[in-house]
Amino acid sequence: MKRYLITSALPYASGITHLGNVVGSTLPADIYARYCRLRGRNTLSICGSDEHGVAITIAAEKEGLLPKDVIDRYHQANANALKGLDIEFDLYDRTSNPIHAETAQEFFGVWLEKGLLTEREEDQFYDDTAHLFLPDRYVEGVCPNCGYDKARGDQCDNCGAYYDQLDLKNPRSLVSGLTPVVRKTKHWYFRLDAFQQWCESYVESHAAEWKENVLQQSRSWLKQGLAERSATRDMNWGIPVPLPDAHGKVLYVWFEAVLGYISITKQWARELGAPDEWRQWWCSPNTEYTAFLGKDNIVFHTIIFPILLHTREEDGYILPQNVPANEFLNLEGKKFSKSRNWAIDVQQYLSAFPQPQHRDIVRYVLTMNMPETRDSDFTWKDYQSRTNNELAAILGNYVNRVMLFVHKNFSGKVPVVSTGVERGEHEEALQRAIERGMEQVAASLDNYRFRDAATEAMNIARAANKYFNDKAPWKSIKDNPSDCAQTLYTCIQTIRTLSIVFAPFCPQAAQAMQRMLGESATVGSPGSASHGVDLWMDAVNHTIPEQRTLGEASILFTKIEDDVVQREVGKLGESAPVADEDAQADTIGIEDFSRVKLRTAVVLEAERVPKSEKLLKLQVDLGTERRQILAGIAKHYTPEQLVGTTIVVVANLRVAKLMGLESQGMVLAASDGKGALTLVRPEDAGIGAGGEVR
Repeated sequence: MKRYLITSALPYASGITHLGNVVGSTLPADIYARYCRLRGRNTLSICGSDEHGVAITIAAEKEGLLPKDVIDRYHQANANALKGLDIEFDLYDRTSNPIHAETAQEFFGVWLEKGLLTEREEDQFYDDTAHLFLPDRYVEGVCPNCGYDKARGDQCDNCGAYYDQLDLKNPRSLVSGLTPVVRKTKHWYFRLDAFQQWCESYVESHAAEWKENVLQQSRSWLKQGLAERSATRDMNWGIPVPLPDAHGKVLYVWFEAVLGYISITKQWARELGAPDEWRQWWCSPNTEYTAFLGKDNIVFHTIIFPILLHTREEDGYILPQNVPANEFLNLEGKKFSKSRNWAIDVQQYLSAFPQPQHRDIVRYVLTMNMPETRDSDFTWKDYQSRTNNELAAILGNYVNRVMLFVHKNFSGKVPVVSTGVERGEHEEALQRAIERGMEQVAASLDNYRFRDAATEAMNIARAANKYFNDKAPWKSIKDNPSDCAQTLYTCIQTIRTLSIVFAPFCPQAAQAMQRMLGESATVGSPGSASHGVDLWMDAVNHTIPEQRTLGEASILFTKIEDDVVQREVGKLGESAPVADEDAQADTIGIEDFSRVKLRTAVVLEAERVPKSEKLLKLQVDLGTERRQILAGIAKHYTPEQLVGTTIVVVANLRVAKLMGLESQGMVLAASDGKGALTLVRPEDAGIGAGGEVR
């Protein structure tokens, strides 16, 4: 039986995933996986946290934590956030899992044996002050391609160009702020250039099915010519290079992270109790593999990953069949930016909209605005409009009208159609609309056109409303009861159809419809395979039995009022465009600063946190309450030095969990740029606890 393997780009475990990340890869992957399961396809959908690389170490340094503390926090937070939007995978795992290190090191060993790795010394930026080689994200400068003055060490976020870090103009270390020097270091380079011709053939073999943006970016990269690329880097955080003379070096994250798809599948197989089952998905010609991602990850999945898999051709590793990458989602006309508070992370959304219907609403709105061919825009007015005018007024209204009518006029039971009553022109028209609609939604999903698919699904609901209005059962219940019974019987069957066709987009509403019909939940969730039965196309048939007692009617969607839109827009960090965004990028207004509540606190108790080199556990007096705060200052202060001292803390910070302990605030400290920390303390020691700092 054919298998459908689905992967979604692994989110970095260095922050909370936002709606732009969701619409880029995890949501389309979930929609497609649910659809495949409803078609009876043998489906496996996997994802997980990308937990190595510089993004993690930078996040850890900013918080005074160990990288392990950061990934543990954000892995679970993102897993919960995605599940909160009903984005579900057969397994959501992580690249810090030992099985991933084993997998990546095995691949490295194979490359070494095959002569695909070249060992050589190279020049690299080195920070003389911080005494470390600078990974690419620790360097910033002027892009050699477009002149953008905040380009990263290996890639420009402005023009998308990739380059060697030494080509960066006016480089600056982000650790010390100084100009780095160039020093020699030994690394192992992967022979990408050896696969130039093979990769060109691979990409062109998919020219008829891949999206244009995917083809053009891949062709552009290949046109520049593939070159040897470092497979290792100087860092302490990551997967150690499995060689005796490689101390302090790890596998480059952009080589090992994509192997996470394989290692997560291995972990899934282990948990299934069939440890070799992963091979049926990755080493079988019966598997069709689709990789979902955003456009910034295209070349890693159309060039890098296929080449890595091709090096194991003798083991039967399959290649991506399709890579339906999305463009970027903007927010209210501007790019997502967490630093400028111009973003909506999933936790924020779920906190503001905790009702189950809002999971469906944001999934539907994001789908209807999915950046499939060009960048698109999310606005709160559109969110309101699609909720009120489509989900509530078309889908929800139809289901509610039908259910209320049946409960009022047929004792809450599926009407019995009189013998000899044939379907009329209205029934035939609705049936044609349903059959055509189900086929069109399926064709769109099979071709990764999610906006078209959702539009066609809503058109079926429109046809259902038209049928109900044309048949006018509020009239026929009086003058033609048998026709009225047929009408409502047909309407009930159509609710079942709608519950299936909307299941990939709005699983909460789909389950609610199925509960009303007395059906078991069938929304394409992981583990709900229909064993070869095509529930999708079966949804055009009338299968709800006559006289079945129905559940109570429930409102699927309530309207979004104007004040909700105003509230959410008001949360964003900017209210109007600025004249010079580069000049304003690192500035905030007084209203932003006023949100941070700084208070003086007296340290009552202090102790080291077991198994942590950096953390101290403090019990502090804030004047009106006692709190526990974890501070990453153990290398700079002993517990004895702190008891009785007055410090400054952020008093309204969200509670965090570090090393299994709650931290109910943050201690302020100043850095000298060399790593030394000094606590911020009031000069007047008599100010005491609870003083406002402003």
